[in-house]
Amino acid sequence: MTVDLEFTPKQKRPAGQRCCDPVVYPDVDREQAIRMAEVAKALGDPIRLQLVDVLRKHAGKVCVCELVPLFEISQPTLSHHLAKLRTAGVVDSERRGLWAYYYVIPGALAELSAWLS
Repeated sequence: MTVDLEFTPKQKRPAGQRCCDPVVYPDVDREQAIRMAEVAKALGDPIRLQLVDVLRKHAGKVCVCELVPLFEISQPTLSHHLAKLRTAGVVDSERRGLWAYYYVIPGALAELSAWLS
């Protein structure tokens, strides 16, 4: 059995003309994608993910002195991770005397969570 195939030479398309139409378009606009990427990036470290987990489960604000014993890292390193989470808008803190009390910002993970589900 023989099959006849017709080959056509490739032709260069004009500049700016796309080769095909997109199959799907993103539902996330650029600004929203940037915000969600910042949160995802902050959560991309295992220590930070565990910190958010602890803060999320806690009924209130957690003193940094309560967090240090949970991890095998120094207090300055823990503060660095908490600062990254604050910058991303995932957690916030409140100063009381010498200590900082951290908590997850309500709704901070809602946008990323909704998109993932």
